[in-house]
Amino acid sequence: MRHLAMRRREARRLAAVLVQSMAYVDVKMRWKKDASFDAVPVLSHAGDLRPLVSLAGLLSPSPAPVSAVSKLRRSLETPDRRVASFLRRFPAAFVESVGPEHNHPWFRLSDPAARLLREEREVFAARRADVTSRLRRLLLMVPSHRLPLRVAQGMLWHLGLPEDYFRCRDYDIAQDGFRILTFGDSVCRDEEDDGKELLLIDNGEDQELPKSVLEMDALRRFGSTDVVPIPLFQSKGLRLKRKIEVWMEGFQKLPYVSPYEDFSGIDRCSDVSEKRVVGVLHELLSLFVTCSAERRRLLCLRQHLGLPQKFHRVFERHPHVFYLLLKEKTCFVVLKEAYMAGGDTAIQEHPMLEVRRKYAGLMEESREIIRCRRSGKPFPSKHEDLEQIDDSEGANSAPVLS
Repeated sequence: MRHLAMRRREARRLAAVLVQSMAYVDVKMRWKKDASFDAVPVLSHAGDLRPLVSLAGLLSPSPAPVSAVSKLRRSLETPDRRVASFLRRFPAAFVESVGPEHNHPWFRLSDPAARLLREEREVFAARRADVTSRLRRLLLMVPSHRLPLRVAQGMLWHLGLPEDYFRCRDYDIAQDGFRILTFGDSVCRDEEDDGKELLLIDNGEDQELPKSVLEMDALRRFGSTDVVPIPLFQSKGLRLKRKIEVWMEGFQKLPYVSPYEDFSGIDRCSDVSEKRVVGVLHELLSLFVTCSAERRRLLCLRQHLGLPQKFHRVFERHPHVFYLLLKEKTCFVVLKEAYMAGGDTAIQEHPMLEVRRKYAGLMEESREIIRCRRSGKPFPSKHEDLEQIDDSEGANSAPVLS
């Protein structure tokens, strides 16, 4: 079976070589805002979601003074200049009180946030094989089947893995098929990632390479992978010129090179190479929890995935595949298929997505709490813990939220 798959991949590479002489079409499309993506809480709060979950883990299980976490602002990447200001923006998740000495502010997790933290750990324990398989697929997309540990560490959040997955021995990453190798002459401590690589124990040779989402979609729709088109979703109000429509029709018919296959024989200046880049980014985003990521986060994977230096232009040339969500001076790349296919897709929902949605729900509740406080109206709390927040507001020395 493996030899048959290798012969098929070789045939595809030969077909790709035959069409590499196609001229590169310089397509430029203007960006069109789509309000439907701004209305998705898990996307609209993407910039704050990661530091909020990280702080929830630091404040569990007991309260802590703000000074205990304020020095971690850079590693937490909170958008606020002060960690205390960030914590006060989300009263549905963090409860502030006055410390025992010097009136320093202390914070603890609200009951709903503590329950979500436990639920997140329970989901990972129950669906561990599914979650870790996404990290394995990422390594299989790399020709060497290995990544610098610091790069892999940066992908844990997007893949839905715990932030201490590589550092906590209780997880025992060997049972998931991973191992960490120290290379070079550098002497590293356990908490340092420099000078270390993450690789597969079996080096990806014990089984046939997986099929990409696009290949599974082609099998589902056409029964074969002879032609693998990329699902397109047109932006509202965006009209394409006739020459661009003709180019897109030809682009869909080009040979498809799987992200897990060898691409060394493809001309990097051809449309076939561009279709491979689109396929790699499509597969990468489909592995992530929200099928989205900050555009700058993808830069660290460029060399490892064999992407061109200016691969970000693909997002602009293919607005029917990717949407650029601009939030607070940050650009997020969203895979349109995950949000516009209406269930008619081969993308499998990530086990951790529902938990992220609930975290985003707490952030929405925090916005309502702040709004009610400013107007002097009572907040119709869904949780008993939120009622305690409003009742203790008069005795709390916290400043007015902004």
